[in-house]
Amino acid sequence: MVKKIGKKASRLWFVRLFFLVFAGVIGFRLAYLQIYQAGYWHAVSDGKNSLYEALNPRRGKILVRDYGDPTEYPVATVTQRGFVLADPRLVKDPEQLGKAIAKILNFDGQDEFDSLMLIKNLEAGKRFTEANDMKRAVLVARKVIELPVVIPQDDVPLEEPLVQPEVDVSSMFEQELTDHPNLIARLIARLSKKDDPSEPVARGVSEEQLELIKGLNDPAISYELEDGRAYPEDGFDGHVIGFLGKDDAGTAKGFYGIEGYFQDFLAGQLGSLYSQGFGKKQFTPAIDGGDVVLTIDRTLEVKTCEILQTAVDKYSAKGGSVVIMEPKTGRILAMCGVPTFQPATYNKETDFSVYNNPSIYTAYEPGSIIKPLTMAAALDIGAVKPESTFTDSGTVKVDDITIHNANDKIFGTVSMIEVLEESINTGMVWVERHMGSPALKEYFERFGFGALTGVELKSEASGTVASLNNSAEVYSATAAFGQGVTMTPIQIASAYSALANGGEYMKPHIVDELRYPDGTVDKILPEVVRQVVSEKTATTIGAMMVSVVEYGHGKKAGVAGYYVAGKTGTAQVADDRGKYSETAFNGSFAGYAPVKDPRFVMVVKIEEPKDVLFAEVTAAPVFHDIASFLLKYYGVAPER
Repeated sequence: MVKKIGKKASRLWFVRLFFLVFAGVIGFRLAYLQIYQAGYWHAVSDGKNSLYEALNPRRGKILVRDYGDPTEYPVATVTQRGFVLADPRLVKDPEQLGKAIAKILNFDGQDEFDSLMLIKNLEAGKRFTEANDMKRAVLVARKVIELPVVIPQDDVPLEEPLVQPEVDVSSMFEQELTDHPNLIARLIARLSKKDDPSEPVARGVSEEQLELIKGLNDPAISYELEDGRAYPEDGFDGHVIGFLGKDDAGTAKGFYGIEGYFQDFLAGQLGSLYSQGFGKKQFTPAIDGGDVVLTIDRTLEVKTCEILQTAVDKYSAKGGSVVIMEPKTGRILAMCGVPTFQPATYNKETDFSVYNNPSIYTAYEPGSIIKPLTMAAALDIGAVKPESTFTDSGTVKVDDITIHNANDKIFGTVSMIEVLEESINTGMVWVERHMGSPALKEYFERFGFGALTGVELKSEASGTVASLNNSAEVYSATAAFGQGVTMTPIQIASAYSALANGGEYMKPHIVDELRYPDGTVDKILPEVVRQVVSEKTATTIGAMMVSVVEYGHGKKAGVAGYYVAGKTGTAQVADDRGKYSETAFNGSFAGYAPVKDPRFVMVVKIEEPKDVLFAEVTAAPVFHDIASFLLKYYGVAPER
């Protein structure tokens, strides 16, 4: 007998079937999530329960000293700076708060901002009651935001609208000001974003400015403390230090000078803190940057830069540079360039070429300051002697070129000493012919020309003596008196240091010590690169250059009580096509003192002075002023 399933049993079977299918679906889903999507959910879990924090290292300092004083002075150091933020939702009056902060932070552009406020009132239907307001608003509207402004005629009443009715001035105004170059307007635009919980106000705010901002007692303002870069020595040449800026990714980075050359050393290494829930933790400590101690003498540097700036201003020159070296060690004692910049305000410069250090970057045709180096080479190989003579007729023809003396002078029969004293171009061609072009090229390279000196500064240039590879004689003939070849002031200073140091070429360096955060110190020791000329040759050429200062064109470089060796150089400036100017000249003086035991070598360059031709009027007096100060500052006893 077949039994029928009751309604109650049927329902129970259905419920059981439902739960069985439901459990299967759940099981399948869990298997899918745990097996096929395990990696995804691991990542989600890791993101919710883990913490990663980058730990920033402390940037190293750049330090200098004074002569005879162990005290160290930071020219670049780390200081606490404020990062000021605002919550626009809490700002009651954006314009009032923005103006107050802008005043504290010394934002420029108050007049421009007031004019921008007038533009905001240019909406169709807005009336003006002051003619000056109307004209000012029209001018700014046309130039700053380029609105289609209708300029009213004289017979049109002032109350007529100035903007075409179809223009939505309000929306255009707000959109433009978000990234407007006027800092005040940009700040107020940010403070006006009512739906934004956080807007940056300013970074790198000094402690004094931060206290004033805190004194506003505005709940919308908050701040964080960050490590910032400070340059406490006002007036210290920015070319040596460089500056700390930001790369394209917004990361702090050193540029130019020491900041750029030692970027990795000064910056240190990032650390990190990583933790995952209550489990594994990883901690990598940050490694602070090292400190760099310079060979630069703080007092001498400032004094040298002051004297150079005065000379550039006096002669309305395009620029100038001074390099002072210690010939026995290669230590750079001072290095200045004009025009220059201040590292703390580098971003205010509009001409980025000012960042280039003219002492190492600007290679130029130096003119007659090269003559002692050519003469030293000829003396060293025995091609000439100081008493050797030649007869000058005022000109000499080389290949198809006729070479003249300055002012077309004719000197007759003269010695090699007189060739330097009177700076005779034809005499140097005579010397070059007696020594030969290959020898001149060899000695120029031994003096370091055409190659980097390796000084620890960013953006050094090598200059060029490539013309000496040409077989035509005119190239070596003109190079013998400093034309057709280019050198940087530091290359010339290094070459003269070899003459002052018994013929030994020392590697120039501007760093005295590198100090690592673990206490390790690398002391930079003097390095002999090569013997350029013999000690006898160096002594002889030194005596010949003393005669130049005593009796020749270098008289204004002399210092009473001391024997100074040196040479002037006045060189025409060549344009991009190689054509020499009839009005633009560079004046240089290179020399050292006291000649028996040289304490310094100095190269002075005055670039394109106005209405002054010869270096004996421009560069030589700068050498005298700095040398007089230096000899007294170092306590060097007079020798005569």
